[in-house]
Amino acid sequence: MDQTTGPRSDNPRVGLFVTCLVDLFRPSVGFAAIKLIEQSGCRVEVPRGQTCCGQPAYNSGDKADTRAIARATIEAFEPYDYIVAPSGSCAGMLKMHYPDLFGDDPDMGPRAEAFADKVHELISFLVDERGVKNVEARYEGKVTYHDSCAGLRELGVKQQPRILLEGVQGLELDEMEDSEICCGFGGTFSIKYPDISNAIVGKKTANISASGAGCLLAGDLGCLMNMTGKLTREGKSIEARHIAEILAGMTDEPPIGGSGDAQ
Repeated sequence: MDQTTGPRSDNPRVGLFVTCLVDLFRPSVGFAAIKLIEQSGCRVEVPRGQTCCGQPAYNSGDKADTRAIARATIEAFEPYDYIVAPSGSCAGMLKMHYPDLFGDDPDMGPRAEAFADKVHELISFLVDERGVKNVEARYEGKVTYHDSCAGLRELGVKQQPRILLEGVQGLELDEMEDSEICCGFGGTFSIKYPDISNAIVGKKTANISASGAGCLLAGDLGCLMNMTGKLTREGKSIEARHIAEILAGMTDEPPIGGSGDAQ
């Protein structure tokens, strides 16, 4: 870390919400998140009681199961000073929607509000909460960055990733056109409306290609898997990585896609 603009050293306790996709498809993102959070001066733990954030059930209208998942998640993370997720989508669910689920519950309502106040998306946490402005990382090549819908619109994650990418040695950021436009994934949206989803991601991959970058970055694995799946089907050799892997200098893993994890 650049100590002139480096992290605070008060050593708070952080509970890492790993997310389902990271756990199942890209554990390296979780390890990269742990490295970055620890470098910012925090202690990191991964509660065993965590499961899904409940977003698939919530988006499908299954409020009963969503509440059961939310209750278990809140109980698992209540002891921590912060709850951090390497996903704007999951962090948005935890922070913005959990309080509404228990708005009429005199016991869980206040607990959900207190929980939500401690939730942060990973890159926003590093920059906004921990004061990190620079990281010791190197990546040789041109990248482009996709702003995920939930991270951008629910949590205000926009400049934070660009601040940290600017300090990565050897990295050149080539912004794509319409970086803020949806990639077409939307979780269950891509299942319910596959034709619309495919049309949206087709426009996105055209912009990715036009940027001239050899690597696509984002803060949400779902978006990355959707976009790299389309790039693979189009025969385009543009790799994809979660931004945490670049910032942590953990790029030994093969890029996302190309091995059956993004079809």
